[in-house]
Amino acid sequence: MTLPEVRRLDSARLTAGLDHHQRLDLAAHTDVHPPLPRSDRDGLLALAEAAGLSGRGGAGFPFARKARAALATADRTGAPPVIVVNGAEGEPASAKDKMLLARSPHLVLDGAALAAAAFGAEEIVVGVAAGSPGELSVPAALAERELPCPARTVCVPERFVSGESGALIRGINGLPVAPAPLKARAADGAEGGVRRRPTLLSNAETWAQLAIAARLGPDAYAAVGTADEPGTTLLTVNRPAAGPLVVEVPAGTRLGPVLDACGLQPGAGVLVGGYHGAWLRPQDAVDALLSRAGLAGLGATLGAGAIVTLPDDTCPLGEIAQVAAWLAAESAGQCGPCKRGLPHAAEALALLAAAAAEPTVLEDARSALGAAQAGGACSHPDGTARFLLTALDVFAEDVEIHLTGPGCGRPARGVLPLPPAQGARLEVDWSRCTGHGLCAVLAPDLIRLGPHGYPTSTTVPVAPWQEHDARRLVSQCPALAVRLRRHG
Repeated sequence: MTLPEVRRLDSARLTAGLDHHQRLDLAAHTDVHPPLPRSDRDGLLALAEAAGLSGRGGAGFPFARKARAALATADRTGAPPVIVVNGAEGEPASAKDKMLLARSPHLVLDGAALAAAAFGAEEIVVGVAAGSPGELSVPAALAERELPCPARTVCVPERFVSGESGALIRGINGLPVAPAPLKARAADGAEGGVRRRPTLLSNAETWAQLAIAARLGPDAYAAVGTADEPGTTLLTVNRPAAGPLVVEVPAGTRLGPVLDACGLQPGAGVLVGGYHGAWLRPQDAVDALLSRAGLAGLGATLGAGAIVTLPDDTCPLGEIAQVAAWLAAESAGQCGPCKRGLPHAAEALALLAAAAAEPTVLEDARSALGAAQAGGACSHPDGTARFLLTALDVFAEDVEIHLTGPGCGRPARGVLPLPPAQGARLEVDWSRCTGHGLCAVLAPDLIRLGPHGYPTSTTVPVAPWQEHDARRLVSQCPALAVRLRRHG
């Protein structure tokens, strides 16, 4: 299995040793990294707070505050906490956590073990995506070392929502790997934790950062980065027709030099933060500071640190429509925004890309995405809406060309990374379809009718939660014009 390639700008902390080793086993790890100092509960909390350690999984929540919440529940209930490493990276444009678990697993385990010992944890659980390099690397690393408590690996399906914290915890608990229908904090344990225990969950990079901070101390840790966001951060820089690069940079680094170091140009636009992130215009992207504060002023977010540039020779709307359809199918389908809003927006993007949209389609899509924001059971609708709404703004000229003419004439080259086609799709046979309209009645979440009573799309992705309606639609279509085709 190919391991992600690594580069660095300035300090090598998380990536130390990876220029000489494909993977740091325990012997190589101890040669590269000095011994891990011990810490008690108060000392570790003080270290995390003094180092300004925040989560690297997207939300940027302060680690010390999250840990204190879990420990407060543990004190109140008498139940020891569970430490969870979230390595279930379902974002196709991100590979940083996969890289750490595959190439430097002991650095991640150092952070988890440090917290487990200081907080008296009952167990360490490492969540990895099935089929990822970590599925073999993490158990091998666990077998090499002693830990302060039992530890195990849990594999979850490689889906976009599998990396959501609630979805991973449900998977660890033996439930379907999907965000909980009702939000519950893992720290509270009773509703949202592993085995109803108070649970301290962070992604793989955050645990590795904790290990680095413990070795360096807060002052040396803050020698790079910004005053508000000290230390380094990992980026996944995606390259057309090549594998992704995982690049370690000091927080606050300008995006332009990072792209230069990876041999890339801003092109037509730059996506920062992955498929729950935001698009930037080329002129804004070059000088954008890669920190939460630096990107907030541009209406963007660092998120999981995924960077994608869009070349000038591909159709932006075609690229974005493909991702929109994938994101809609990847949802858990547990709330209105995911069941109706995201498929509606994906269909509108497909019509725009095909230069077949009515003028009202654009406003309908904006309305659906606006309603999706802050209205879902998890962050999937919000993040998807940000990705699509910023795309409509950054590529406004292309939108206008596709609305008023035959389109831009450029093919969609598939530059935005997506996994190989999986699951099922509905396919409409126009030679058979007679416009009965029953399909839209049987499966309103899948099929929309145009002004003449025919389906607006000939190929529709089907999420797992939509398969029952899709099968019913296929069996009851009077013209036998719809079939369900499986991929993967």
